Amino acid sequence: MGINGQDDPILPVLIVGAGPVGLTLAFLLTKLGVKCAVLEKSKEFSKHPQAHVVNYRTMEVFRKMDNFAADILKSQPPIDQWKNFIYCTSITGRVIGIVDQLRSEDFDESASPITMSHFSQYKLVTLLLDKLNNLGFKIKHSESNQDQNEQLITHNELLMGYKCISVNPTDHGVTITASFDNKEGISIKKEIQCKYLVAADGARSAIRDMVGINLVGLKNLQPQVSVHFFSRELGKFLVNDRPGMIYMLLNCKGTGLVAHNLEEGEFVMQMPYFPPQQTLEDFRSKMGKRLLTEFIGRELEDLQIVGVKPWFMNAQVAEKYLTSDNRVILVGDAAHRFPPTGGFGMNTGIQDAHNLAWKLAYVMQGIAPQSFLCTYEDERKQIASFNSALSVGSYKEVTAIHTALGLDPTISSLVHQAINSPMGSILPSALKRTILNATFSFSHLKVSDYLLNEKNPIGSSRLAKVRQLFEDRLTIPIRFPAEDLGFRYVRGGLVSDGGDDNDALFQPSNGTRRKYIPSIEPGSKLPHIYIRLLSKASSKATIVSTLDLTSIDKAEFVLIISPIEESYKLAQNVFMVAKGLKIPFKVCVMWPENTTNSSGGSEGVLKPRENVVDVIEIKNSPSSPSWWELCKMEKSGAILVRPDEHVAWRLKSGDVEDPELMAKQVFEAILGLNSR
Repeated sequence: MGINGQDDPILPVLIVGAGPVGLTLAFLLTKLGVKCAVLEKSKEFSKHPQAHVVNYRTMEVFRKMDNFAADILKSQPPIDQWKNFIYCTSITGRVIGIVDQLRSEDFDESASPITMSHFSQYKLVTLLLDKLNNLGFKIKHSESNQDQNEQLITHNELLMGYKCISVNPTDHGVTITASFDNKEGISIKKEIQCKYLVAADGARSAIRDMVGINLVGLKNLQPQVSVHFFSRELGKFLVNDRPGMIYMLLNCKGTGLVAHNLEEGEFVMQMPYFPPQQTLEDFRSKMGKRLLTEFIGRELEDLQIVGVKPWFMNAQVAEKYLTSDNRVILVGDAAHRFPPTGGFGMNTGIQDAHNLAWKLAYVMQGIAPQSFLCTYEDERKQIASFNSALSVGSYKEVTAIHTALGLDPTISSLVHQAINSPMGSILPSALKRTILNATFSFSHLKVSDYLLNEKNPIGSSRLAKVRQLFEDRLTIPIRFPAEDLGFRYVRGGLVSDGGDDNDALFQPSNGTRRKYIPSIEPGSKLPHIYIRLLSKASSKATIVSTLDLTSIDKAEFVLIISPIEESYKLAQNVFMVAKGLKIPFKVCVMWPENTTNSSGGSEGVLKPRENVVDVIEIKNSPSSPSWWELCKMEKSGAILVRPDEHVAWRLKSGDVEDPELMAKQVFEAILGLNSR
């Protein structure tokens, strides 16, 4: 049987890493009919919250994954409890300023049919596992594998406790060696053969190291530690007094608290880590509770530390995303590592998976050549590089308010470097720790009530600077409209026409939110408007988004046209070419708002009818632009949309001498068919 056949001993796709990115890719591939399995080295899923911001574009992907986005919105904390960023001297102490991160336009559905969310990563993984279970995925633990002759893995399985220890590319795929401990604790090694190996194994990717791919960028900007703790007492206070998502503590450490769920009292304190003067045990012990109490500003009877996780802040992108004849592929944190500011890490990774899934399906199904996978690197590496720079810029913007208050968050790192330098080696260990602690204490004086008040000239001047920063919104944002929804691929699986100039998008942010401007330029995401199916115009149930014109389980290209004769002719030719190339294809006829059932549709003009949808555009208001005005195109034009909702090609006007030849050339360019 073929590569997707039940009896084929070679697994089509093996995904290593069962985080949000790996599980999303498994879901998308399974929906597209590509058999895959997942290998995870941990024996159980982490309960450490980690990432928590799910941006608009990621939620657009999730809303099409069996209503996954709706499940998240239903389970997340109330928006009023997390929309604010709080700047304070301690969590329960003096508030310097509050920034409301969300505005009314963020919920009006004019830019997107879905809103962003605040949802802890481990809860996201739990919901993803439920979705995969509904598709027939089964979790299998290493301890249950007792038969050494038993087949290690088949499709639709997630193996927990299996570590990839070697990667060996072959002429027709990849062979990996996995090790695991059985119930008796005996270590067993087995080989797995697959056509494609996808490394979704995180920032410290073992597979990336095994295949010799380097990371480029800023490394070890600052050692950090995340202290995961619970306190319903603190949560209740904050809900009533100062609800928020992020609490920026104004001190020389630059410490911040993430409120993952105020009602449940679940928090993560992020702070710099200064070994060897500090150890991880310091944060787990009574000393850790003392530190938390200092930052919180009061004693908590129910404070419970449940986890401490060290990590390094990096801003790096892999030098390449594919290797071994495009059979080993990096996604997510294995391909890029960002500072957490802006929340781009997990979101960029999930969007990697969305970009890759349909391309792998096309290659596996023989629609596109294996070289087509290079467009994944062309497109996603460009976005990762931009998001890396944006995250670093946002990290620097965090310090703006500290600087206005006379604080220098870098001073602690400089002191730490000095006392651990060769010159500082002569100092006793106890003295080094005393010096470091004295640095922390000195910063507290700068934000004391004695200095920081309106009667003190210095304090009054500093507070005025801070108020101006808040008024100008020059503080770290959590919502990036232009970057979330307006990113554009400039090369890859598309046909560029040298049209609109929106290169300004790829300029560094100055800390303010830039407006999302819908674009139909090739490489851009298809703009969202609401549309209604023409055949059932009176039914509210038939109102959908233009983003719903593509389907995650069909991987269809969609051609959007007007209901005019020359566009029908073009569409019929594209139909014929797509059929010949075995490309899944559909036509959407966009009718103007005042169309009624009696106006008819494209029936009798375009065939096959099962691949045609007639829709009516819905304007937000009488003054809103029409669909073609929004797209800045003539009605005789056409828009070809990829399965991942990005524009692959556009025809600005319908004056085409040979539409069949043009369609053939367009598909060949997008899919790289000439490189077979």
